[in-house]
Amino acid sequence: MQQQLIARLQQVKPIPVEDQQIIINAFELKHFKEGETLSPSGQVARNLFFICDGVLRVMERNEKGNEVTYFFLKDNQFCTILYSFNNNMVAEESIQAACNSDVLTISKNNLLALYQKLPYVKELIDQISQQTLMDKIKTRNAYLGHDSSERYQLFLERQPDIARRVQLTDIASYLGVTPQSLSRLRKNLR
Repeated sequence: MQQQLIARLQQVKPIPVEDQQIIINAFELKHFKEGETLSPSGQVARNLFFICDGVLRVMERNEKGNEVTYFFLKDNQFCTILYSFNNNMVAEESIQAACNSDVLTISKNNLLALYQKLPYVKELIDQISQQTLMDKIKTRNAYLGHDSSERYQLFLERQPDIARRVQLTDIASYLGVTPQSLSRLRKNLR
């Protein structure tokens, strides 16, 4: 699984073999069960995650206590609450495993130590993170101005792998509909 991380980084720039082991050793492989929280709200995000297998969701509880899913992230993507991680600020959002997930994790302190040893790694991770952020925004914006049926159809077209792997309640929360409405939408599409 650590080789997935190296392969993803090498999509941006080749990494010398001796540096690959340093990078691999800086990360720790963890398994999270569906529903488990990786980074809780109300705390500073202190870890960067690289998803080897699975789907993570960035979510928050609204004023009514309902979960609102903002984004899904999947295999070969980095995930953290970026503003909290970078600025040492308390996060309102949390990161949760939307299905059983294998994740490489690195603490901010260990990441900074890795950047000291291999300064170019910061540029690689920043570039990948910026692209992921732009992709997330583009995906979310695609749903704007569409009714719930159209949003669900777009979701199935744009994120079919996530649709197959996560709970319907998470999809409903992401699309801004109730689970009951999503059930009706699914029935109407058959």
